[in-house]
Amino acid sequence: MTQIFHRSANTLTILALAGVVAALAGVCLALYMTTWSNYKTGVGIDVQQPVPFSHRHHVRGAGLDCRYCHGGVETSAFAGIPPTHTCMTCHSQLFANSPVLKPVRDSFQNKIALQWNRVQRLPDFVYFAHDIHVGKGVGCSTCHGHVETMPLMREQNAFHMRDCLDCHREPERYLRPRDQVFNMSWEPPADQLAKGRELVREYGLQRAILTNCSTCHR
Repeated sequence: MTQIFHRSANTLTILALAGVVAALAGVCLALYMTTWSNYKTGVGIDVQQPVPFSHRHHVRGAGLDCRYCHGGVETSAFAGIPPTHTCMTCHSQLFANSPVLKPVRDSFQNKIALQWNRVQRLPDFVYFAHDIHVGKGVGCSTCHGHVETMPLMREQNAFHMRDCLDCHREPERYLRPRDQVFNMSWEPPADQLAKGRELVREYGLQRAILTNCSTCHR
């Protein structure tokens, strides 16, 4: 029988199949990298707000404690967004006529809450409670970064599942004394692992519970 295809067709077929596999692998890699990229997660990108609230000015400049605005952080799952009258405690006197603060004044006078844009957002199937983490020695800056340096708030961590598990599997690397939770200048000491293990015992943390699926997914 006469040969229909030239012998080189075998090589071309192999190259074509290899090209298809390489293209599919490239697409999968691109999707994977996009999913974990800052473009997708928003890490490091300033979030625009109705009023350009500066944590750097209020925390580092004015010396406000996190709990002054986020009053629920020690007692509830949600840290809380300050009501407008909290802002007006100072701004009825300071920068009272500033055009930038007009939305705040209007909100206070009309009793309509400002619609702040969320910075951190977790999926609905994830349960997270601020009060539990604060009570167990997890500092604000551990999750939110050094907000005292941020003119506009932005995400420091993407909070993928692996980020949470890093801490839940080895909490001794991240825990601090309770009286340092709101200290934005706190840095882990040289013997953090040793002190962290002591805190794990003091706080009564159990790794089996920390890494159990139902702890975060309820």
